[in-house]
Amino acid sequence: MDFRITPHSGSAAPDDAIDLLWRQLEARRGRVRFARRGTEIRAMLREDTPVSMESDEREEIGRRVVLDIVREVCDAAPQLNLDWFAVSALR
Repeated sequence: MDFRITPHSGSAAPDDAIDLLWRQLEARRGRVRFARRGTEIRAMLREDTPVSMESDEREEIGRRVVLDIVREVCDAAPQLNLDWFAVSALR
């Protein structure tokens, strides 16, 4: 399952918010791999949720996993603010 991290449209994120996050984000964190793609960061999540779950449930679980990683990075880096970022499924 793939997700994207972008600047949140409702925040006053600086123009370099994605650059700042990318500098702090490791390319791989557990079951999630990250890659920079222009103005967004892609998060590729290795699936381990039951196939019996509805796809929207699996998507929400995956989004929360990625969001929790972004939260950890923002909490550890005073120059970042979690409110600057949005995590959504890549469709």
